[in-house]
Order: sequence, then structure tokens, then C-alpha cells
Amino acid sequence: MLRMEEYRAIIAELMDELPADFFRELTGGVISSDALVRPAYARADDLFTLGQYQVYAGVRQIVMYKGSFDRLYPHAAAAEAKNILRGILRHEFRHHLEFLGGIHNSSSLEAEDARKKASYLARHAED
Repeated sequence: MLRMEEYRAIIAELMDELPADFFRELTGGVISSDALVRPAYARADDLFTLGQYQVYAGVRQIVMYKGSFDRLYPHAAAAEAKNILRGILRHEFRHHLEFLGGIHNSSSLEAEDARKKASYLARHAED
């Protein structure tokens, strides 16, 4: 399991890969939290939030949840963790960029996430 310092260092390295424009209006920055986060709609101990784009009171930020990462990837070595976290971080930046661009159509990540949520709930409706 990664220590928080290692986790933060990987996130910082991954942010360095991104163009400066990605950070435009990301006023709250990228936060690393040790929280284990389960979505309110989770029906079992099988769904965790690894990252989240948040907009509140004029603040836009990305939160990366190490506790959830540890739960899902407890044995990930640094190289594997970096690849997984790259995907999560870029997912959250896509939310940010689409929010800034006013993109809320059927091809948006927001719509894709809603479809995944609906599929998850449908699978668990049969339980």
C-alpha cells in the first residue's frame, strides 16, 4: 500500500504531464484525501469513488481519494498505481474542462457517468 507522501508525489508528477490550460479556473486545485468514499447510491460494498470533480460556492476542485484507492488496489506498486491514477486524474480533468466548456450533451462524461450509474443500479435491482 502506498504511503500518503508517495500517493501525493505520484499525483503531482501526473499533474506535471498536463498542459497549463487544464488548470484554468481550477480554483481549489487538486486535493489528496485519505477518505474511503462510497457513493450514496451504492447498493453493496462494491463501489467506491476514486476521484471527484467538485463545484461549490465558486470553487472548482478535484479530490483524489487515497482511502478508496487503497481499498480497490491494496497491492498496487508505484508503477501500476501511477497508471491507474493517471486515468482517474484525467477523468476528473475532463469533467472540469467539459464544465468550463458548458458541455452537457449525450456524449459528455457527465452523461457517460450517468449511464454507468443507471447500469449499476439496474444490476443491483435484481438483488
